[in-house]
Amino acid sequence: MSGAQNQKNKQCVWEFWQLLDGADEERSADVVRRYVSADLAWHGFDPVNELHGANSFLADFWQPLRHSFPDLKRQTHIFMGGKSSGRIDGLGDGRPWVAGTGYLNGTFTNDYLGIPASQQKVSIRWGDFCRVEKDKIVESYFLLDLVDLMQQAGHPVLPPSRGIDGVYPPPRANDGVMLEAQDEQVSAHTLEHIRRFIFDALNSYDQAELESMGIADYFHPEVQWYGPGGIGACLSLKAFEDHHQKHWLHAYPDRQVQDLDALIAEGPYSGGPGWAGVKATHTGKYLDVEATNRPVEFNGLDFWKLENDWYVENWVFVDMVHLFRQFGVDLFERVQDQLQSIGGRK
Repeated sequence: MSGAQNQKNKQCVWEFWQLLDGADEERSADVVRRYVSADLAWHGFDPVNELHGANSFLADFWQPLRHSFPDLKRQTHIFMGGKSSGRIDGLGDGRPWVAGTGYLNGTFTNDYLGIPASQQKVSIRWGDFCRVEKDKIVESYFLLDLVDLMQQAGHPVLPPSRGIDGVYPPPRANDGVMLEAQDEQVSAHTLEHIRRFIFDALNSYDQAELESMGIADYFHPEVQWYGPGGIGACLSLKAFEDHHQKHWLHAYPDRQVQDLDALIAEGPYSGGPGWAGVKATHTGKYLDVEATNRPVEFNGLDFWKLENDWYVENWVFVDMVHLFRQFGVDLFERVQDQLQSIGGRK
């Protein structure tokens, strides 16, 4: 894929996002028909999950979201494109993707997926990877951080985060929205670097010592790791190890990164979605759930910022609703249990 084609793909997705924001129901349908393939394959967050076609995207995702947050506005922190190299063996793939992340800001006016509306302003973390063919979005991997939304609405369904809640900022250098073409040599280096990190280092854990993964060879000592609701942000390598990594590896010591659905880089940024992108066995307690000894798969998105061959920032999504459902725990039922408990005390 040429640099010109990458720019054309980015323009398609950027225009789609801008036009969709603020459009009324009729106009939204026109925008979706213009930019989204009728055969769209949309891979989303639990409980929406898989949708097929532009009409389903509208009826089953976008319109319900806008009904609950009528004044919704997109805030984009990172925007990038590139050719994927998501296979462990490095062969094949090469499909074009455009990705972004940030906040969807709006007023929580009507209930969403059973989460009671708070009538307050919320900032919903979003991440999206779009595959473009012939000026149409044909595939998308999309996550909302629903656990963080539940927390903002007054319904903490998981134990208090070990990290810091509500921290998901734009890049500190304010250089994440790459509307212009980037240096292709820099992008190639960034892609090769992230491949080494996720396929070599992260898959080298010996199930005993954290050091075996070699994270310290890749993460800057003051790395800013922006984790999902339920985990929280860790604002140094030590905080990452103490508040997230050691608990994660205790629960899933055999975790292994698989071939990813996409892995791209542009400029100093890289990112990738993985539905079942990591597989493991739940053999240790995680948060408030004892080991189930069940096989689990993780759906997630990541964005990384590389600086002087160190990762200095990492924006992380994990579909925690999907993960806990594999434990036999429905986080939406926890919301309803809280509501019934409150009602019972009145």
